[in-house]
Amino acid sequence: MNPQDVFCPNRACPARGQIGEGNVIGHGCTRRRYRCTVCNKTFSPHTATIFHRRHTAMQLMVQIITLVSYGCPVVAIVAAFGIQARTVRRWVAAAGRQSAAVQQHLVQQPQELGQVQADELRVRVAGGVVWMAMAMVVTSRLWLGGVVGARRDRTLIDRLAAIVAQTALGQRLMLVVDGFGAYVEAFKRACATYQSHPHGGRRTCLPWPHLVIAQVVKHAGDGQWLRHRLAHGAVRDFLSGLWSTAGCQVLNTAFIERLNATFRARLAPLVRRTRALARLPETLTHGMQLVGACYNFCTLHTSLTTGEDVRRTPAMAAGITDHCWSMSELLSYWVPPPRWEPPRRPGRRSRHLQALIDRWAPTHH
Repeated sequence: MNPQDVFCPNRACPARGQIGEGNVIGHGCTRRRYRCTVCNKTFSPHTATIFHRRHTAMQLMVQIITLVSYGCPVVAIVAAFGIQARTVRRWVAAAGRQSAAVQQHLVQQPQELGQVQADELRVRVAGGVVWMAMAMVVTSRLWLGGVVGARRDRTLIDRLAAIVAQTALGQRLMLVVDGFGAYVEAFKRACATYQSHPHGGRRTCLPWPHLVIAQVVKHAGDGQWLRHRLAHGAVRDFLSGLWSTAGCQVLNTAFIERLNATFRARLAPLVRRTRALARLPETLTHGMQLVGACYNFCTLHTSLTTGEDVRRTPAMAAGITDHCWSMSELLSYWVPPPRWEPPRRPGRRSRHLQALIDRWAPTHH
């Protein structure tokens, strides 16, 4: 690996997260290591990844995490590889945190979404039930993210709406959901601008002018039927968003339901009748992040094949990457830390601190 393509991961370093600045050089001859000339700290290529300071071979860890991300229960891995269950769960938790960081850094960035579908899953855990709400982009099949909550209520949908709102580029979005009433108000609050009054008082919430929310209400009685309802937005924006979505000119929630089936097949605690129940919501969250990132970056989707017979992943279809990632590449991806913020101190800055600001944070004067 070229030192010019490596950044300093030390969060106390003013040069952290910056590539190609010449502050990282090679260090050592027997083992591949790097040194930052600003903070004088050394680090290895596995620093800030799940392989840092692990005594197990990297290839074995990748194999086990791959099996877990495709639905293999932990008890089966323990029987096959002879590794303790708590060790496997620690690896999966670390892989889930790594996947969440990659998802936030690459996927949850402003982009053109078009039509987005959202839905919830009822999940049985040891001692109760939790709910998992997720959202996806219809055109690219990209999984935007998901949240886990104890109840199917407004708080759960508010957290999901915040993820979708921060990912939407501009103020044009078409959301298709089921008949759960919390979706409408949650997305109208999240996808909005707040106008302050000159004389004070409560700010006015103004939903985006091109925000469209459509609902598909299902009735599961003797005679099953569907009812489509435009809950918010103009009819012109609704028809424009529906007709511009490739492969989906019919109002339905089939794409998110198909994604739910993929998650149920790949995440062992989501199987309807299973003994591999999750005991904590955090375990379910880590597994959801791992499966979601693997689905976005490592899974070739048949419906995304181009006219030249080039198979693509959802991340490739969304323009985030140009190739199908391996699981090793996903787990080894370096997520850069946030840029250094100069400390706020009263009084005049020292010459040393001002020199650091001029070199690594020129916008903070």
